[in-house]
Amino acid sequence: MPTSLSPRYDAVKQALADVDQEHVLRFFDELDEAGRDRLLTQIEGVDWPEVARLVESHVKNKPTFKLPENVKPAPWYPHTPGPDQSDRYAEARALGEQLIRDGAVAAFTVAGGQGTRLGFDGPKGAFPATPVTGKPLFQCFADYLLKVQDRYGVAVPYYIMTSPINDEVTRAFWAKHDHFGLDPANVMIFPQAMMPALDRETGRVLLAARDSLALSPNGHGGSLKALHTSGALADMKQRGVTQISYTQVDNPMVRLVDPLFLGLHAADRAQMSSKMLPKREPLEKLGNFCLVDGKMTVIEYSDLPDEYAYETLENGELRFRAGSIAIHVIHVDFVESLNRGAFGLPFHRAEKKVAFIDENGAERRPQTPNAVKLETFVFDALPMCEASIVYEADRHDEFAPIKNADAENCTDCPSSSQRLQSDRAKAWLTSRGVRVAEDAVVELSQRTAIEPDDLDRAGLPDSIGPGERVSL
Repeated sequence: MPTSLSPRYDAVKQALADVDQEHVLRFFDELDEAGRDRLLTQIEGVDWPEVARLVESHVKNKPTFKLPENVKPAPWYPHTPGPDQSDRYAEARALGEQLIRDGAVAAFTVAGGQGTRLGFDGPKGAFPATPVTGKPLFQCFADYLLKVQDRYGVAVPYYIMTSPINDEVTRAFWAKHDHFGLDPANVMIFPQAMMPALDRETGRVLLAARDSLALSPNGHGGSLKALHTSGALADMKQRGVTQISYTQVDNPMVRLVDPLFLGLHAADRAQMSSKMLPKREPLEKLGNFCLVDGKMTVIEYSDLPDEYAYETLENGELRFRAGSIAIHVIHVDFVESLNRGAFGLPFHRAEKKVAFIDENGAERRPQTPNAVKLETFVFDALPMCEASIVYEADRHDEFAPIKNADAENCTDCPSSSQRLQSDRAKAWLTSRGVRVAEDAVVELSQRTAIEPDDLDRAGLPDSIGPGERVSL
């Protein structure tokens, strides 16, 4: 063994021995120097006392969810204000716009995933998303921020959380495209932490290869820790940022910064706030915004009993109908407070099929779940807030996620997203007097418009004919 690796090996071996995971060094003597360094680096990046605790709590003892006794639907601000709310909404929008102009808002996208489920070889943010030109998701977001910059005269800093799996290729993608017109000084890319996959029966860490642990990202809740450990939080504070607009990478229609949402959040002095969609049906796979003992909480769709899910009000609407879509505004000070001392978001257990190598070094690809993956969820920070609001989004105006591969009658897939993008574009154009054929496909760049009011009638066509594919 090279002398330079010896102290690291000794320290790692002791750390693993302390938690009964020494087997991950089984093939160490067979590796070349690069392989040894790679394995040591991965092992050094794992919090092994935490792994030992989670083996006991989440592998050997499977957690069970118990519905709290005092559960109520969370209140929310409606998308369209009532007669007595119009002034409040106008004031909130003005406040949100002022926060943007003051440089107090940062955009933050969680982008640690690969496009594997889409049959795409690359980071999900590089997936071609738009209906005519096939712009990648990352370009949609850059265009949005450039339009915000045009409107408010300030560059909104953009933070992107990757994972070690896609960090290098994500950075290269942004560099290759000259940051899509954004100033590189205002774009910060950093990876989240990883967690090892654990054998479902024994709790032993699985090896993906002789020189590699079977690792996966620690969940979108890990973003709140990564903001601190990466230095992003310190960078925000140095810039004067007080509010973080949190979004995920899969939605090309997302409002990366929304003045009204920001203003409602800030006016109520909330620490972390959320957008919701009214559920289309009782069992739609969205988490449910609830109040538990007065605290904002998301109860996952799989944990909400059917009698709650199907419960209706006198007008026939679902009583629990506020569905979580992972769009938040978070105060910088709140994230900072979460990172004082031990970081406390709970871990969730998921049973998955994970390929691994056995004690003989042979690759195994199980046909049934063999492993436990552990991850944290960002919404678990909500009950820690002293104040939190929920605002209703318009499903047709800002929600066209790309999660699943295309298939017949698919939802949340590329074809459904592109259809929704085109439908919104056609509706905005129609509102400005453009005649648009029903079967036309229209792409409206965020550089052109992020709200209907951005459209200048003088610069638009009079009509778009049947079967035309138009990008504006």
